[in-house]
Amino acid sequence: MADKVYHLKCKDHLVSGEEFRLEQLQDFDILETLPKPENLSAYYESDAYISHTDSSKSVTDKIYHAVKNFMLLQKLKWINKVAKGNNLLDIGAGTGDFLQTAKRKNWNVEGVEPNEQARKLAAEKGIKLQQDLSSFEEDSFDVISMWHVLEHVPNLEVQLKELHRLLKPNGVAVIAVPNFKSFDAEYYKEYWAAYDVPRHLWHFTQDGISKLFKENNFEKFETKPLVFDSFYVSLLSEKNKTGKANFLNALKLGLKSNLKAQSSSEYSSLVYFFLKS
Repeated sequence: MADKVYHLKCKDHLVSGEEFRLEQLQDFDILETLPKPENLSAYYESDAYISHTDSSKSVTDKIYHAVKNFMLLQKLKWINKVAKGNNLLDIGAGTGDFLQTAKRKNWNVEGVEPNEQARKLAAEKGIKLQQDLSSFEEDSFDVISMWHVLEHVPNLEVQLKELHRLLKPNGVAVIAVPNFKSFDAEYYKEYWAAYDVPRHLWHFTQDGISKLFKENNFEKFETKPLVFDSFYVSLLSEKNKTGKANFLNALKLGLKSNLKAQSSSEYSSLVYFFLKS
């Protein structure tokens, strides 16, 4: 990956209040968060980091979990249509809800989650998660999913090589990430919650992620929108920008983003389906 061009400066609104630069890679339509903190795990140490907890304290938490529960079966339906077998690995499995849903639908499931507290919560649901990928053999899985996880990994090329190693021939990688070409991203700019620096180390467009995977021996064959994300991200972005939730503003902005995306295809978040080649 070649030289970088300055794009935007963003603040960590969750933990530290520190500022980070987003710099665009010249060869890819992808942004990188700089500088990368040496102790990145410290930036996840917050009760408000909801994917590592099952917290439902605030109204925002309740909305998050309601949408998540609705989408678990939808995600599985998408996967069922493209999978050639029923061995599934979920990377960045959080507290194990997606794998629990898949297991109930007769999938053979494995998962990876670096966060110890999240692994404990998953274990209470009967889902045993590994800390890393080292215990898995090559050509083991028909499907590998990463739901809003690829943006967190330190090294993209290393991660994609691991995906390629672990997938069976004609296996499918299912990758969900935010899209900084969406209307809500362009509207909120540095306050856009899906930048989430420095926890999000990378920021993608449709062209950028497609080129990245193609250069690592994957072919994109389908894309699906995550239409609820624009509302949730707008809600968090309003709080970043004004210090208040502003539910009505967030609802209007999320709806406007989805309506614009019907013609542009630039939804707030997208799910990409890649075939191992």
